[in-house]
Amino acid sequence: MSKFSYLLSSIMVVMLVALVAMGSMVGTTAAQDEPTATPIVAEIGSGGGTHISFWNGLTGSDGVTLNEMLAQFAEGNPDVSVTVEMIAWATLYQKLQTAFVAGEEPDVFMVHTGEIPMFGSFGVLRDLGDQYTSGGGWLPDDDISGTTMEALKYDGVIYGIPLDNHGRGLWINIDMFEAAGVSTDPADAPTTYEGWVELFQKLTLDANGNNALSPDFDPENVVQWGYTVGEWPNVNFFAGLVQEGGSYLSEDNKTVTVNSEAGITALQKTVDLIYKYHVSPPSAGFDTWQGFGAGQVAVLPTGTWFLNQSRLFTDINSMAWPNWQFGDQPATYFSSHVFLIPASTSGEKLDAVIKMIQWVSENQVIWASSGQVPARLSAQAALDPENYSSNILLGKTFAEYGTTDPVSTVTQEMHTYLDAELSNALNGLKSPEEALNDAAELMQEALDRG
Repeated sequence: MSKFSYLLSSIMVVMLVALVAMGSMVGTTAAQDEPTATPIVAEIGSGGGTHISFWNGLTGSDGVTLNEMLAQFAEGNPDVSVTVEMIAWATLYQKLQTAFVAGEEPDVFMVHTGEIPMFGSFGVLRDLGDQYTSGGGWLPDDDISGTTMEALKYDGVIYGIPLDNHGRGLWINIDMFEAAGVSTDPADAPTTYEGWVELFQKLTLDANGNNALSPDFDPENVVQWGYTVGEWPNVNFFAGLVQEGGSYLSEDNKTVTVNSEAGITALQKTVDLIYKYHVSPPSAGFDTWQGFGAGQVAVLPTGTWFLNQSRLFTDINSMAWPNWQFGDQPATYFSSHVFLIPASTSGEKLDAVIKMIQWVSENQVIWASSGQVPARLSAQAALDPENYSSNILLGKTFAEYGTTDPVSTVTQEMHTYLDAELSNALNGLKSPEEALNDAAELMQEALDRG
């Protein structure tokens, strides 16, 4: 089978999986973009000189920040103009695959490092090793962490140029903590599941003002939740799995292991927060971000990208915290947004694309205003602690105990199956063991095909 025939068949599988998952999912949250065929389009630059197209999935406030950066780039480089299409991530992956088959791919695009193996396996990417100093280029290899650098490769080839390290942490409502007599110092955060449960119970209140530790607490009439499970359950589960000593795949990457004892334990702990301890609503039908903004949530598990949104919630006194630790060891999910260049981009367009990427890379301190942690170590070191406290705090956790997506050409397909079954467990439709066993069966089929 040729690589393009494989690409075509992969598109059909991904589209079918998406339809199945949409039918299985119960509810959505603010952090889970629903696929849409309508991209957000921005025309940047005067339109003269060389025109390039750029697709990405940054449909939130971080996309606004990147467009502002591109406007600065275009102002200083009037010979380059850019059409930016921001497309919800799930739709972007499908659209990119279709575009490559049709020969209508953009001149440059952005995905997460977890998607590099998939696109790398299609044979449609340009080798970007020549952009690093080790290959005679402009980007110092030693300005990128070793973990990030390895995630940019597929079959030993560097295909990406990273924009950031983004990942998971917590945002807390300071006033709710103080009202409950709980310290807001991250150094005082619990390090056991039992400690976190007690914290969430103190912060969960019913309409009569009783917290979830009170014998008079009414779980049917909660007005303030201590925690929420609904935002991006996949990566929350991934962190919990690692904390329990488990893994997404076996060491040889040939066997799905999410339904191990560690996986079942991790998911059960999350499910118990809903149905046993009553400190979180089910994931269906509850908008986690708006709940936090409305003063209904004390601890919001979210990502670095929440910074600008938190500033819009002017009535909420909040701050970032490191991710929870429910298992024996700390872990939190992180990834990178990376620029990839199709092998078909050449000539003046390739020169313009590289000029744009280099400018953005060398101005990653500006990108930090989006809440994301710059990928370049020199940019991280240049951050002002007063203005970039969340970037620095969460970036430190990524460096110390961050965990990334599994390396597989079918990562997205496996994620889709897992998402659907996590939803079933978090909404009380299946037990954690049943949900993970069902997910693992479909994920294994995908892995075997891949």
